[in-house]
Amino acid sequence: MKILIIEDERSLSDSIVAYLSSEKYLCEQAFTYDDAKMKVNLYEYDCVLLDLMLPGGNGLDILRDIRKQRNPVGVIIVSAKDSLGDKVKGLEIGADDYLAKPFHLPELSMRIYAIIRRKEFAANNILESNGVRIDLLNKSAVVNETPIELTKSEYELLLFFIGNKDRVISKSAMAEHLSGEMADMMDNHDFVYTHIKNLKAKLAAAGCKDCIKNVYGTGYKWTEL
Repeated sequence: MKILIIEDERSLSDSIVAYLSSEKYLCEQAFTYDDAKMKVNLYEYDCVLLDLMLPGGNGLDILRDIRKQRNPVGVIIVSAKDSLGDKVKGLEIGADDYLAKPFHLPELSMRIYAIIRRKEFAANNILESNGVRIDLLNKSAVVNETPIELTKSEYELLLFFIGNKDRVISKSAMAEHLSGEMADMMDNHDFVYTHIKNLKAKLAAAGCKDCIKNVYGTGYKWTEL
């Protein structure tokens, strides 16, 4: 998977490269508006991390160019400008996600992976793993042909797990996935445990056991059996 990091702060860019490279991503860097525009026009990427404030221009103009060319690449805006207006404008133009600085590198990695997987899902409306079959259009799930009744949060959590199969997901990442920015205002993320417990019980009752593994002190992961 190939990532373009458009970020003028070199120390941050280098830190992102070091972390994502350890996650087996191939990373390229652009530090100015002109360099970034040249690279997105010449090369193909699986995901672009885009800062808004760049020497020589505005990152939103690069995003406009990407979408005008009907380039389906996943774009995550990564910027210190975390006002609602900037976020809405970026999403309206065609960004897939928005992550305000400062951020944790594992969270960035998870956002990247989720976007890439979501792009892959677009080619197939059915997602299958361990006997679980999810209809992405109808937002329904069956286990070994047995329908299971899931709450919205349980369904989103199941999709998040399968979309990130064999990768450890932290409790905070799950909390943000389920509740968005509200997660930052919560005293704890214990509600995640409740959803996981209920989801595991429903899956087990339908015949899918031990798919969700607890990784002590780190989080949980969906394991292909």
